[in-house]
Amino acid sequence: MEIKKTSLQDAYLMTPKVFQDERGFFTETYSKKKLEDAGVIAEEWVQDNHSMSAVKGVLRGLHFQNAPYTQAKLVRVTKGSVYDVIVDLRKDSPTFGKWEGFTLTDKNFQMLFVPRGFAHGFMTLEDNTEFQYKCDNYYAPESEGGLMWNDSEFGIDWPIENPILSDKDQKHPSFNEFNSPF
Repeated sequence: MEIKKTSLQDAYLMTPKVFQDERGFFTETYSKKKLEDAGVIAEEWVQDNHSMSAVKGVLRGLHFQNAPYTQAKLVRVTKGSVYDVIVDLRKDSPTFGKWEGFTLTDKNFQMLFVPRGFAHGFMTLEDNTEFQYKCDNYYAPESEGGLMWNDSEFGIDWPIENPILSDKDQKHPSFNEFNSPF
């Protein structure tokens, strides 16, 4: 598994080795030892989530969880493709307020480690896209938070102009209205 630092502190892009033949493929999608050897720090994974977006252009995010339920995530696409975005919300981080985007697909097998204190979101680039993520803390609705997906402060270059959003994701505050708890 190749593990590379991203431009944001403590976030990593991972590309597993994929073994393919006429039967299909095999790949190792998680190795605690390999992540630890690369300096990736997460608590024990306690929850796996799986979402399916029926159409191209669905945007989910930008989401995070507040204390005491902050979460690190290990995310990947198992069918289709997404443009995946992370934003560093940790006040003491040298990359505070910065974002980075990645194209994750079922063909490139790449995974993204999203540290605690980051906002995360993704936009589907194909119909019937399936997205999976490991979390190191449980989902807690009372601790969920979010930021505006199209905040001009970030200037995220989303690949589709008019995404399909949930009502909740249309009402998140801007970064300027947000006082980071991280």
